[in-house]
Amino acid sequence: MSGTTDISDQDIVHPKRDGAAAPGSPRAIIADELGPIENYALRPHDPGPPAPDEVRIAVRAAGVSFVDVLIAQGRYQVKPAVPFIPGSECAGVIEAVGDKVAGLHVGQKVVANDLGGKFADLIVAPASNVYPMPERLSFAQAAVFAVSYATVWHALVDRGGLKPGEALLVLGAGGATGFAAVQIGAWLGARVIASASSEAKRAMALAGGAHAAVDSRSGAWREAVKAANGGKPLDVVFDPVGGAATEPAFRTLGWKGRHLVVGFPAGIASIATNLPLLKGACLVGVNMFQFAQAEPEQSRSTFERVLALAGEGVFTPAIARTYPFEAFAEAMAEAAKGESAGRIVLVP
Repeated sequence: MSGTTDISDQDIVHPKRDGAAAPGSPRAIIADELGPIENYALRPHDPGPPAPDEVRIAVRAAGVSFVDVLIAQGRYQVKPAVPFIPGSECAGVIEAVGDKVAGLHVGQKVVANDLGGKFADLIVAPASNVYPMPERLSFAQAAVFAVSYATVWHALVDRGGLKPGEALLVLGAGGATGFAAVQIGAWLGARVIASASSEAKRAMALAGGAHAAVDSRSGAWREAVKAANGGKPLDVVFDPVGGAATEPAFRTLGWKGRHLVVGFPAGIASIATNLPLLKGACLVGVNMFQFAQAEPEQSRSTFERVLALAGEGVFTPAIARTYPFEAFAEAMAEAAKGESAGRIVLVP
């Protein structure tokens, strides 16, 4: 894991160049059909000038997440149109602004997010999805910050009502939202118990503010979680994992506990309805995409809040490795495995 504040050449994995695009011409990672990573290629691509309510951004770094790979493969709930450029978040410098854009200017460092289009040298994005970049973050850190931390803030604060002194169990604590949940939960004053699959991920969670860390692959997992909270039941579960992890995690909750369903890369779980009844507990869905559609002003306020805290040095994401665009296939494959302690970043 790297906690650097800038990108240096020694941090980047350098593959052989395939010469797919002429030197100096803007490029993007594009596929004509959703599917395996092999469908994608680095091609010349210029998005053109911005519309009146858009900005044109020279990308300096783009985050690569498990969800990005799912969308690219056509395995996500939302199926984008093709040809498709993956990538949901990036950081860069504004090159041009549309006539109706206010509050953003040429030369400004910014972050941008959406469901696609960020794996490119140049992008055109709606100004509503663009935010000033905190100076304390490097381009690589900024490229993986906003979406994860805004999602977690929405989950823990808006949906979970996490209070100081409550006990929070974070599943997948070494992942993008999991590590953000560790940091935000600790900052909100909760006792944070991190569950992760490797020693490196557990060490990262502890460094990020977790009070205890347990091995998610242990046969005595529930006992370890209970011991980590002094034998008491938990108040909130942050669950970006799903699958077989969901029911035992729900069973760790106490009276009026809240189980936040953030994602299910391990599969869609089933829970017997007597469990929430007996505990007076809630199973709460967290959907950041729908939140942004239904409550755009509140969603933007959430992004602005977490970015402001990053600017104050409160939150910092962890970077595992950076790749040049030519190595996008390796970067996407690593993100899909979910084994890295920290985030994967593409650098044009």
